[in-house]
Amino acid sequence: MPCRPAAAGLSLGASDEALMTNVPPELATLRDFLRYAVSRFRAAKLAFGHGTANAHDEAAFLLLEALHLPIDRLDPYLDARLTGDERQRIADLIEARITTRKPACYLLNKAYIQGIPFYVDERVIVPRSYIGEMLMGGLFEDGPLADERDPAEVGRVLDLCTGSGCLAILAAHVFPNATIDAADLSRDALKVARRNVDEHGLEDRVALIESDLFSALKGRRYDLILTNPPYVTAAEVAAFPPEYAAEPQMAHLGGADGMDLVRTILKDAKKHLNPGGGLLCEIGLGREIIESEYADIPFLWLDSEESEGEVFWLQKEELP
Repeated sequence: MPCRPAAAGLSLGASDEALMTNVPPELATLRDFLRYAVSRFRAAKLAFGHGTANAHDEAAFLLLEALHLPIDRLDPYLDARLTGDERQRIADLIEARITTRKPACYLLNKAYIQGIPFYVDERVIVPRSYIGEMLMGGLFEDGPLADERDPAEVGRVLDLCTGSGCLAILAAHVFPNATIDAADLSRDALKVARRNVDEHGLEDRVALIESDLFSALKGRRYDLILTNPPYVTAAEVAAFPPEYAAEPQMAHLGGADGMDLVRTILKDAKKHLNPGGGLLCEIGLGREIIESEYADIPFLWLDSEESEGEVFWLQKEELP
């Protein structure tokens, strides 16, 4: 699950007075609020996908995070009675999730990938890349790419379209001897990434660069390029539910078929890789499009627990 509340309180985007509710006295325990939240979320027909997949998981996340409890341990606390302040805070969060339709991570200013926390707000997409799961799941240690790169020998990494900086920070965990460039076109996103890099104590290893893809990276070469670029079609973006529309459109929009930025990355990545280097790229559901356009390229498609064939790997020598 993704999200923990900021110490300063909620970022609800409306006045506290407007969000205050009369909490029914019957709602006394965590179990009571869990049932109540699930019912409210389902009735409101909320959209999910920012770290949780359904109303139950979203409700559990909100409760545990609002109370500063471990996000992966609901059962031990279900019958705990809550204080008046706790009851009001949870009721306000539930109401805010319904009335604002913002992803819960924006209300709580925190997201998690594989248990590692990141600050988020409306300046960045809520991080949920499959690449993060793969990196932390041993992709280069004992997974499908174990024979491609020794993590200890990776010296230079690029996180292209870094957003909140999450993949750059995860790369610093996985590749202990690497320095990482984290590039993004959005200055606002880079401000969020700066906060995360500083909070993780990685100022000496992760450099933030304002760049439209590779435009500001001339002459730089890497052992590994990670990228989760925008890859949603224009039609899909236009039809987004409010939860997804709350995110920066630039972080989603990939052109008419979603693959505009992916094509540019495939065209330019080779000259930014050292010999033996490789590109790890997430493209969503664009596999059929890319394979038909680049029929001679031997893409290695990788799966995660939540995805199949949405991330590919190519060595420098295999790139067009």
